Amino acid sequence: MDQVERRGVESPMGLLSDIELDATLQFGSREMPLREVLELGPGAVVELDRHVSEPVDLVVGDRIVARGEVVVVSGNFALRITEVATPQLRLESIRCLF
Repeated sequence: MDQVERRGVESPMGLLSDIELDATLQFGSREMPLREVLELGPGAVVELDRHVSEPVDLVVGDRIVARGEVVVVSGNFALRITEVATPQLRLESIRCLF
């Protein structure tokens, strides 16, 4: 424990640990002309640029912080993380939000 924490003051990272961030799972992407978007309706299928066996990205801000596979837990979708970005890349993700 460093001297700052021993005096009852949190470290700089400790101050940020309770901030809530939006996290998004990105399955893939596709560019579409507006005409095609306007034609979408119930039952339409939009093919993405990612194969079903490729990992899904966990995105915070505009940065990928982890990758993994989609699983079902108690009837809800979840992400089993298989790869985590380096700590430096994760910090850069947080910085882009402020």
